[in-house]
Amino acid sequence: MKYVFYVLGILILTLGISFTIQSDLGTSPFDALLVGLSINVGLTVGSWEIIIALMLIGCNSFLKRQRPEVLGLLTAFITGIGIDMWLFLLHNLITPELWYNKVVCFGIGLVVIGLGTAIYLQTNFAPIPIDRLTLIIQELTRTNILLSRTVIYLVFLMMAIIFNGPIGIGTLLTVCLGGLILNYFMPLTKKVINRLLTHSSTSPIYDKDKNYTI
Repeated sequence: MKYVFYVLGILILTLGISFTIQSDLGTSPFDALLVGLSINVGLTVGSWEIIIALMLIGCNSFLKRQRPEVLGLLTAFITGIGIDMWLFLLHNLITPELWYNKVVCFGIGLVVIGLGTAIYLQTNFAPIPIDRLTLIIQELTRTNILLSRTVIYLVFLMMAIIFNGPIGIGTLLTVCLGGLILNYFMPLTKKVINRLLTHSSTSPIYDKDKNYTI
Protein backbone atom coordinates (compact mmCIF):
# COMPACT_ATOMS: atom_id res chain seq x y z
CA MET A 1 0.00 0.00 0.00
CA LYS A 2 2.90 2.34 0.80
CA TYR A 3 4.32 1.96 -2.69
CA VAL A 4 0.94 2.86 -4.20
CA PHE A 5 1.10 6.22 -2.41
CA TYR A 6 4.73 6.57 -3.51
CA VAL A 7 3.89 6.24 -7.22
CA LEU A 8 0.63 8.20 -6.87
CA GLY A 9 2.45 11.07 -5.18
CA ILE A 10 5.06 11.27 -7.94
CA LEU A 11 2.40 11.20 -10.67
CA ILE A 12 0.51 14.03 -8.94
CA LEU A 13 3.76 15.97 -8.45
CA THR A 14 4.78 15.68 -12.11
CA LEU A 15 1.28 16.67 -13.23
CA GLY A 16 1.63 19.85 -11.18
CA ILE A 17 5.06 20.56 -12.66
CA SER A 18 3.64 20.18 -16.17
CA PHE A 19 0.81 22.60 -15.36
CA THR A 20 3.27 25.27 -14.23
CA ILE A 21 5.40 24.79 -17.35
CA GLN A 22 2.32 25.05 -19.60
CA SER A 23 1.11 28.17 -17.79
CA ASP A 24 3.99 30.17 -19.31
CA LEU A 25 4.20 32.31 -16.17
CA GLY A 26 7.44 30.80 -14.91
CA THR A 27 8.14 27.58 -13.06
CA SER A 28 9.91 26.69 -9.85
CA PRO A 29 13.63 27.57 -9.98
CA PHE A 30 14.57 23.87 -10.22
CA ASP A 31 12.12 23.17 -13.06
CA ALA A 32 13.17 26.42 -14.76
CA LEU A 33 16.74 25.13 -14.73
CA LEU A 34 15.61 21.83 -16.28
CA VAL A 35 13.64 23.60 -19.02
CA GLY A 36 16.50 26.03 -19.66
CA LEU A 37 18.98 23.16 -20.03
CA SER A 38 16.56 21.31 -22.30
CA ILE A 39 16.12 24.33 -24.61
CA ASN A 40 19.73 25.52 -24.68
CA VAL A 41 21.69 22.28 -24.36
CA GLY A 42 19.34 19.58 -25.61
CA LEU A 43 17.61 16.44 -24.28
CA THR A 44 14.17 16.42 -22.66
CA VAL A 45 13.15 18.10 -19.41
CA GLY A 46 12.77 14.66 -17.82
CA SER A 47 16.27 13.65 -18.92
CA TRP A 48 17.77 16.63 -17.12
CA GLU A 49 15.76 15.72 -14.03
CA ILE A 50 17.69 12.44 -13.92
CA ILE A 51 21.09 14.02 -14.67
CA ILE A 52 20.74 16.71 -11.99
CA ALA A 53 19.49 14.03 -9.59
CA LEU A 54 22.79 12.18 -9.98
CA MET A 55 24.69 15.31 -8.98
CA LEU A 56 22.41 15.96 -6.00
CA ILE A 57 22.76 12.38 -4.78
CA GLY A 58 26.51 12.98 -4.53
CA CYS A 59 25.91 16.28 -2.72
CA ASN A 60 23.50 14.68 -0.25
CA SER A 61 25.95 11.85 0.40
CA PHE A 62 28.65 14.39 1.23
CA LEU A 63 26.41 16.40 3.59
CA LYS A 64 25.18 13.30 5.43
CA ARG A 65 28.57 11.59 5.28
CA GLN A 66 27.01 8.32 4.25
CA ARG A 67 26.70 6.13 1.18
CA PRO A 68 24.84 7.62 -1.81
CA GLU A 69 21.11 6.96 -1.75
CA VAL A 70 20.90 5.19 -5.08
CA LEU A 71 17.15 4.63 -4.65
CA GLY A 72 16.75 8.38 -5.03
CA LEU A 73 17.77 7.90 -8.65
CA LEU A 74 14.81 5.54 -9.08
CA THR A 75 12.46 8.28 -7.92
CA ALA A 76 14.17 10.81 -10.19
CA PHE A 77 13.84 8.36 -13.09
CA ILE A 78 10.10 7.93 -12.49
CA THR A 79 9.75 11.69 -12.06
CA GLY A 80 11.59 12.36 -15.32
CA ILE A 81 9.35 9.96 -17.19
CA GLY A 82 6.29 11.48 -15.52
CA ILE A 83 7.23 15.03 -16.52
CA ASP A 84 7.86 14.08 -20.15
CA MET A 85 4.64 12.03 -20.24
CA TRP A 86 2.44 14.83 -18.84
CA LEU A 87 4.08 17.47 -21.07
CA PHE A 88 3.38 15.26 -24.09
CA LEU A 89 -0.26 14.72 -23.07
CA LEU A 90 -0.94 18.34 -22.03
CA HIS A 91 0.96 20.03 -24.84
CA ASN A 92 -2.11 20.43 -27.07
CA LEU A 93 -4.76 20.21 -24.35
CA ILE A 94 -3.61 23.02 -22.07
CA THR A 95 -2.10 26.06 -23.76
CA PRO A 96 -3.62 29.07 -21.99
CA GLU A 97 -3.31 32.38 -23.83
CA LEU A 98 -5.30 34.81 -21.67
CA TRP A 99 -3.52 36.01 -18.55
CA TYR A 100 -6.20 34.85 -16.11
CA ASN A 101 -6.22 31.38 -17.67
CA LYS A 102 -2.46 31.27 -17.20
CA VAL A 103 -2.87 32.29 -13.55
CA VAL A 104 -5.44 29.54 -12.96
CA CYS A 105 -3.22 26.98 -14.70
CA PHE A 106 -0.22 28.01 -12.64
CA GLY A 107 -2.20 28.11 -9.38
CA ILE A 108 -3.50 24.58 -9.94
CA GLY A 109 0.02 23.40 -10.72
CA LEU A 110 1.53 24.98 -7.60
CA VAL A 111 -1.04 23.40 -5.29
CA VAL A 112 -0.83 20.02 -7.03
CA ILE A 113 2.98 20.04 -6.72
CA GLY A 114 2.73 20.61 -2.96
CA LEU A 115 0.13 17.87 -2.58
CA GLY A 116 2.04 15.32 -4.66
CA THR A 117 5.34 16.04 -2.90
CA ALA A 118 3.72 15.70 0.53
CA ILE A 119 2.06 12.38 -0.42
CA TYR A 120 5.18 10.64 -1.69
CA LEU A 121 7.43 12.06 1.06
CA GLN A 122 5.14 10.48 3.68
CA THR A 123 6.07 7.03 2.37
CA ASN A 124 9.68 7.76 3.37
CA PHE A 125 10.83 5.75 0.39
CA ALA A 126 13.54 7.10 -1.91
CA PRO A 127 12.78 10.84 -1.95
CA ILE A 128 13.77 12.82 -5.04
CA PRO A 129 17.33 14.04 -4.32
CA ILE A 130 16.23 17.69 -4.16
CA ASP A 131 13.56 16.79 -1.61
CA ARG A 132 16.09 14.74 0.36
CA LEU A 133 18.34 17.79 0.29
CA THR A 134 15.45 19.83 1.71
CA LEU A 135 15.08 17.39 4.59
CA ILE A 136 18.87 17.27 5.17
CA ILE A 137 19.13 21.06 5.36
CA GLN A 138 16.11 21.13 7.67
CA GLU A 139 17.85 18.63 9.94
CA LEU A 140 21.28 20.30 9.85
CA THR A 141 19.92 23.81 10.47
CA ARG A 142 17.19 22.64 12.86
CA THR A 143 14.63 24.79 11.08
CA ASN A 144 11.42 23.91 9.21
CA ILE A 145 10.72 22.76 5.67
CA LEU A 146 9.59 26.24 4.68
CA LEU A 147 13.00 27.83 5.31
CA SER A 148 15.12 24.99 3.94
CA ARG A 149 12.97 24.77 0.79
CA THR A 150 13.21 28.51 0.22
CA VAL A 151 17.02 28.47 0.52
CA ILE A 152 17.26 25.69 -2.07
CA TYR A 153 14.88 27.52 -4.39
CA LEU A 154 17.05 30.64 -4.27
CA VAL A 155 20.17 28.68 -5.22
CA PHE A 156 18.47 27.05 -8.21
CA LEU A 157 16.94 30.39 -9.18
CA MET A 158 20.41 31.82 -9.79
CA MET A 159 21.35 28.75 -11.84
CA ALA A 160 18.12 28.96 -13.87
CA ILE A 161 18.87 32.60 -14.71
CA ILE A 162 22.30 31.57 -16.02
CA PHE A 163 20.72 28.99 -18.39
CA ASN A 164 17.87 31.30 -19.43
CA GLY A 165 15.14 29.13 -17.93
CA PRO A 166 11.47 30.24 -17.90
CA ILE A 167 11.71 32.76 -15.04
CA GLY A 168 8.61 34.85 -14.37
CA ILE A 169 6.10 35.91 -11.76
CA GLY A 170 5.31 32.22 -11.26
CA THR A 171 8.91 31.61 -10.21
CA LEU A 172 8.67 34.29 -7.54
CA LEU A 173 5.36 32.86 -6.32
CA THR A 174 6.91 29.39 -6.14
CA VAL A 175 9.83 30.66 -4.07
CA CYS A 176 7.47 32.49 -1.71
CA LEU A 177 4.64 29.93 -1.54
CA GLY A 178 6.14 26.55 -2.51
CA GLY A 179 7.56 25.75 0.91
CA LEU A 180 4.47 27.14 2.63
CA ILE A 181 2.13 24.92 0.61
CA LEU A 182 4.31 21.85 1.25
CA ASN A 183 4.44 22.69 4.95
CA TYR A 184 0.62 22.89 4.93
CA PHE A 185 0.07 19.56 3.17
CA MET A 186 2.64 17.52 5.15
CA PRO A 187 0.58 17.07 8.36
CA LEU A 188 -2.67 16.60 6.42
CA THR A 189 -1.30 13.87 4.16
CA LYS A 190 0.42 12.21 7.13
CA LYS A 191 -2.89 11.94 8.97
CA VAL A 192 -4.79 10.56 5.96
CA ILE A 193 -2.08 8.13 4.81
CA ASN A 194 -1.45 6.79 8.33
CA ARG A 195 -5.19 6.24 8.73
CA LEU A 196 -5.42 4.38 5.41
CA LEU A 197 -2.31 2.30 6.10
CA THR A 198 -3.59 1.41 9.58
CA HIS A 199 -6.99 0.47 8.17
CA SER A 200 -5.44 -1.76 5.48
CA SER A 201 -3.17 -3.50 8.00
CA THR A 202 -6.06 -4.23 10.39
CA SER A 203 -8.55 -5.38 7.76
CA PRO A 204 -9.98 -8.88 8.45
CA ILE A 205 -8.20 -11.72 6.68
CA TYR A 206 -10.27 -14.63 5.46
CA ASP A 207 -9.06 -18.20 5.09
CA LYS A 208 -9.72 -19.48 1.61
CA ASP A 209 -10.90 -22.90 2.92
CA LYS A 210 -12.93 -21.67 5.87
CA ASN A 211 -15.58 -19.02 6.20
CA TYR A 212 -14.39 -17.39 9.38
CA THR A 213 -12.33 -14.35 10.16
CA ILE A 214 -8.83 -14.78 11.53
